[in-house]
Amino acid sequence: MIYVVNKKRKLEKVKEEFPNAAILDITSTSNMRYAQILSPFYPHMNIPIPFTEGLTATCVEAVWQGLKVFDGADVDFATFRNDTMHDLKRTVRKFGMPKGHRKGAYGTELLGYFEARMLIYLPTYKWVLDNVPEVHRVMERIKEQSKIQDIVLLDYNTNIDFRDASKPLSHAGLVKLYIEGKYPDGVDGYQPMTKEELEQKKQRDKEQRKEIKKRAKKQKHEQSGSLFDNE
Repeated sequence: MIYVVNKKRKLEKVKEEFPNAAILDITSTSNMRYAQILSPFYPHMNIPIPFTEGLTATCVEAVWQGLKVFDGADVDFATFRNDTMHDLKRTVRKFGMPKGHRKGAYGTELLGYFEARMLIYLPTYKWVLDNVPEVHRVMERIKEQSKIQDIVLLDYNTNIDFRDASKPLSHAGLVKLYIEGKYPDGVDGYQPMTKEELEQKKQRDKEQRKEIKKRAKKQKHEQSGSLFDNE
């Protein structure tokens, strides 16, 4: 089973809840490069920008941030070229209220938040998972290990449901969906969660946390290891 846990939690607490799991930090601040390359901030370079023929960006986050349109700023081509993993986020404080994401760097149509998630962020991240050989190899290793051992992926965001537009999406959640063969394709047939569905999700999450704690008490307290201890 693959779980997504907030990186800000104390590692000791994570190990208590998942005593026999392999723990992998896949954020941009991970100290393991093989895990860090799964971050949307990692500059793999030459990533196609959706709806923009011939133009590429350094990383997934550069695509997402570069296509944002604010009251005081439009598409930012400099962001597409940012390969530092820093200063990628374009904020309301600096540029004013967001108006949407431009559908292509030269497009005229603005996409709403959910549409942009489905048509820009998800396809761009999937392109990396599909087309960067090094990334694909790591994904295969996680998939194989998850068959014999629980895997905990650490991420700053823990919203793993792409239909939940009330919170930022966890890229670790997308890794989980990809490995489980549930990664969404396109926007057709998908709608943002309703208030009722969000409440139901909140209850499911609460019950899952209780189940995890209950299971942890029954398991032997063995030290969790790294997924790639031999590297």
